[in-house]
This record gives sequence, C-alpha cells and structure tokens, in this order.
Amino acid sequence: MSPGIEKFSEYLHNANKDFADEVPSGRNTRRFVGRIIDLLFPFRSKNQWSKEELQDWLKELEAELESLMQPLRKKLTKEPGEICREFMKRLPGVYERMLKDADAFLKFDPAAESIEEIILCYPGFFSIAVYRLAHELQDLDVPVLPRVMTECAHSKTGVDIHPGAKIGESFFIDHGTGTVIGETAVIGNDVKIYQGVTLGALFVKKSMARQKRHPTIEDNVIIYARSTILGGDTTVGHDSVIGGNVWLTESVLPFSVVYQEQHVVVRDKDDHKLKTP
Repeated sequence: MSPGIEKFSEYLHNANKDFADEVPSGRNTRRFVGRIIDLLFPFRSKNQWSKEELQDWLKELEAELESLMQPLRKKLTKEPGEICREFMKRLPGVYERMLKDADAFLKFDPAAESIEEIILCYPGFFSIAVYRLAHELQDLDVPVLPRVMTECAHSKTGVDIHPGAKIGESFFIDHGTGTVIGETAVIGNDVKIYQGVTLGALFVKKSMARQKRHPTIEDNVIIYARSTILGGDTTVGHDSVIGGNVWLTESVLPFSVVYQEQHVVVRDKDDHKLKTP
C-alpha cells in the first residue's frame, strides 16, 4: 500500500467513525421497505401466509424498525420501542389509504385492468405507498429515516415525494417519472397528477426551512404532465384542471381551467407548405 493510500484511509476512518451511530442503514432501510410492502400485499412475492405467520412477520418488522431507529435514539422524542408500537397501531389505517389510492388508479387509468396489476406494476402507486409509511414516521418526529425510505422509492420510480407533505385520500400519479412533491405541499382528496409535475418552492432559502414553501392543491384537481406549481401561498382551488407545461406561481379559484396557449405548425414535406390546424 502506498503512503498516500494509507494516509487517506486513516483520514476516512477518523472522518466517518461516528456516522454509523447517527444515521440508519440505507441497505437495511431498503430491505425494510420491501418487506413491509410485501407483507401488506403478499401476492407481490407469491406468498400465502397463515394468520400465525403474518403475526410473526409483523413482529419481525416491528423489531427491524426499532433496530433502524437505534442510531437515532438521541434525537427521538420517545423511546424507539414506543414509536414502533405507535407506528404498528397506525398501519391498518395506512393500509386502507393505500387501497383507496389503488382504487383511484383503477378508476381513472383506462389501461389498468386490476388492483393486483396496479400494486405489482405501477411506479406511481409504489411511490405513494412508501410515502404513506414514511409520513407516519415523520409525523412521529422520527428524523432522517423517513427521507431514507422515500429516497428508496425515488431511486426506483423517479417519483420524489417528501415524507413531510400532507396528501389526502385516493391520490393518483400516472406514469410518475420526474414528479416532485415538496415538504410543505398540501394535497387534498381525489387529486390526479401526471409525470413531470413539480409542486415546489418559489424561493430556495435556508431561512425559510420552517415556513410553508410549497403549494396547496385542493380536492378533485387534475394536473397534467410537466406543469410546475410553486410557492407556499399558491393554492389551486378544488375541481380545477391545470394543463400540461403550465408555470403557475399564483392562486387560482375553484373550477378553473389553466392552460398554456401554443401554436402548432404542421409542414408538408412534399410542397413545403405550412398548415396550421
């Protein structure tokens, strides 16, 4: 080993020796996310569990979650075991909200043929399901771990949902890739968004960390692909439709239709005449 490598390895050791006691394991978090989704929807892994086996698996997952939180214990407001028990109590309600999300996919996507297909194949559903689990931990004041969980979904689906966002029932993300939902976004019930949508902050300043920086989307809103809605004071009123490629930084009233006008030109390749539909 060259002297340079030896010196650098010593530097890395000193720089990182305390980190393992302060953050959860990314690898174990990914394993936990996969296992809890498979528990809730066991047909994903083609398993048929007895009631006793499911109870044992739930106990194992509770123990895994407590283990993931151990490095964070100095930053927790309660003991890891107490937080885990509260999280498991909330799990049935989270499961019901996931089923309502899946039903929204089935209702609004003509290509969807069954709930099983949605749960197995749809990246939008997977990202929402992981968000709903992570959001409960965020609500229980668990630091870091909820973000690690949603980043597991982000890396797999291309959908970036901050666990701090507040999202209502029957949420539908079609296709999903490139969708971004910020930390203080508030989304109502029966909202449908498409790929590339951003619900972001108008200004990115560290001093605004505790302020509402992201928009509010009320019930029954549709936001089409690649639209960007910014700002904590921006509210999209209920039953509105936001067209594709819209840039929006101000509120719109309920029942609004917002779209970007554009001029499409079709050229005849034979006589080079221009036709405008």
